Amino acid sequence: MEPRRIIVFDTTLRDGEQSVGIALTPEAKLVVARQLERLGVDVIEAGFPAASEGDFAAVREIAAAVRGPVVAAMARATEHDIDRAALALAAARRSRVHIVLGSSRIHLERKLGLTPAQAVERAAWTVAYARDRFDEVEFCCEDASRSEPAFLAELCTAAIGAGADVINLPDTVGYAVPAEYAGMFLDVARLCPELGRVTLSAHCHDDLGLAVANTLAAIGAGAGQVECTVNGLGERAGNAALEEVLAALETHSDEFAVTTGIDRNELEATSRLVASVTGYPLPPHKPVVGANAAPRSG
Repeated sequence: MEPRRIIVFDTTLRDGEQSVGIALTPEAKLVVARQLERLGVDVIEAGFPAASEGDFAAVREIAAAVRGPVVAAMARATEHDIDRAALALAAARRSRVHIVLGSSRIHLERKLGLTPAQAVERAAWTVAYARDRFDEVEFCCEDASRSEPAFLAELCTAAIGAGADVINLPDTVGYAVPAEYAGMFLDVARLCPELGRVTLSAHCHDDLGLAVANTLAAIGAGAGQVECTVNGLGERAGNAALEEVLAALETHSDEFAVTTGIDRNELEATSRLVASVTGYPLPPHKPVVGANAAPRSG
C-alpha cells in the first residue's frame, strides 16, 4: 500500500510571527520564504495582508518570488480581507486564501456577534466570493476544538458546497488532548460526508504542550494537511513544531504510513535561519534541532 501524502502548510511567517517581540520586515520574510521553498514545504502562509501595509508588502513580494510552494494569505470572513489577499497574491504561481471564521459558541457570541445561522450563511458567502479569486480556498473553523461537532458539520457542509478545497479544524487555544482532537475529526467526518471530497487540515497550539501530539492524532484520524511553524513559534506557547512533527512521522513510519515532500537535509539550516531572523534562540534541549538533541561530531 502506497504511503499517504501529507501536505505541509508552514505558517511561520503568519502565526509564528505573532510570537511576542517578533516583527519581521518584508525583506526578512522573503529570506525565510526562500529557505522554506528549499525545505520543500507545500504551502507557505506568507501573512495577513489586511492587517498592515507591511504584511501586505511581504505577501506580495513572496508571491512574486516563490515558484514552488503554494503561497497563502490569511483573511477574516469579510469582503475587504479577501480583496486585500487577492491583490497581494496576484503574482503567485498558485495562490490560496485561508478564510478564518469562529465556530465555538464563545467566539460567535463574544467575538463576532453572530448567530449560528448567520455564521453558516457567512461561511458560504465568503467562500463563494473567494472561489474565483484564488486557485485554492481553505476555510478555517476557528476554535473548532471547543465547538459542537454538529455545528462544525454545518459550517463544513456550507463551505464545501460553496467551493472550499481545504477545511481546517484547529485547536486554536491549545485546549484539546490527542484522543479528543482525533475524535472531533472522526465525528465531523461522520456528520459531514462531503469532507471526503476535500483535504482536512490540523492546526494546533501548544498551550498544554500537546500541539505535536494532537497533530499526529489528527493525521491518524484522516487529516491530510498539517499546519506547523519552524521551531514551534507562535502566539502564547506557540504552534506545532514542523521539525518535531516530521521527525515523529519518520520515526514511526510503519504506524503512520505517510510521506511528505520535506527535504530532511534542510531542516537544521531552516531552524537556525528562523532562530537568527526572529531573535528567538534555540534552547539546547529543543527536540530534534537543539544542540543536546542533535549533537555535532568532531
